[in-house]
Amino acid sequence: MRCLVTGTAGFIGFHLARRLLAGGHAVAGVDSMTPYYDVTLKQRREAILGDSPDFTNHRLALEDTAGVGAIFAEFRPDVVVHLAAQAGVRYSLENPRSYIDSNIVGTHSVIEACRHHPVRHLMMASTSSVYGANTKMPYAETDPADHQITLYAATKKANEAMGHSYAHLFNIPTTMFRFFTVYGPWGRPDMALFKFVKNTLEGKPIDVYNHGKMERDFTYIDDLIDAIVRVMDLPPELGKPVSEHDTLSPVAPFRILNIGGGHPTGLLEYIDLVEKALGIPVQRNYMDMQPGDVLRTTASPALLEALIGYRPQTPVSVGVPAFIRWFMEYHGYKNDTSALPGGSNERTAS
Repeated sequence: MRCLVTGTAGFIGFHLARRLLAGGHAVAGVDSMTPYYDVTLKQRREAILGDSPDFTNHRLALEDTAGVGAIFAEFRPDVVVHLAAQAGVRYSLENPRSYIDSNIVGTHSVIEACRHHPVRHLMMASTSSVYGANTKMPYAETDPADHQITLYAATKKANEAMGHSYAHLFNIPTTMFRFFTVYGPWGRPDMALFKFVKNTLEGKPIDVYNHGKMERDFTYIDDLIDAIVRVMDLPPELGKPVSEHDTLSPVAPFRILNIGGGHPTGLLEYIDLVEKALGIPVQRNYMDMQPGDVLRTTASPALLEALIGYRPQTPVSVGVPAFIRWFMEYHGYKNDTSALPGGSNERTAS
């Protein structure tokens, strides 16, 4: 199968592309390598993908509609997985225009290319943040999601609306994924777990918002990729819902789908796992709630299970140490935690 994946130098896109290549698929990757965080990390991911002869790389901003169309015309993808986006909730307070350009204009380029170069299945990343001010738990895809509280979430909700309209007008089978707090090896430096581990290893305190009184439905990266790959061969079909609670549109081959396990973890418990895995006390700087944060997220995995018989299941007690093992190897820390802060803090060459 020929798969076009946007954001292949990014966290989720890298993992998905690597899985698809391992499965014998041809993958065309598109990434602009924006400097939102350390480009070196993106280059390392990209280099791993580049080892496969079935991977072709395109350095391009998705706002370049003509360039995106040219890639589609040349590669002729069977499936498109659109993951590239300006990420981060808090950064949207600092640089809102980047979210409009990347997440709305860039997404429109991808959808428009699918209109002119029909594909079997268009899959696009949305986010649990679209549930915004909702307080009903767990979050179900059929719940209203009309009160986003960050610009990041608003752009993703706009993507869902654009996706539905194009699915209806041009018969593009489209699945929108609402991801729930994805974490794991090769994660972004702006993500909480990355910051927690980095600061602790460097003997610095971590910021704990709302004094730790928050819960998140954490999704381990391997589980997320398992779900995406399983859904890939199941494009929505008009008039063929898989359950009574399906979000399948009545007028388009379009579905919204949570990817989350439905098992929220308290922030303080999450931090305790970091402390236990490192064997180093975590210094905590307790702070007030930040704008755009919510107290709790919990996914309803019912529709995902009805569709593919699967839900994310890796517990944080397994996922957090897995991330730490990767982090220490990537940054050249010795495996002996006695040599880390609180000890001699020795490192090998990275």
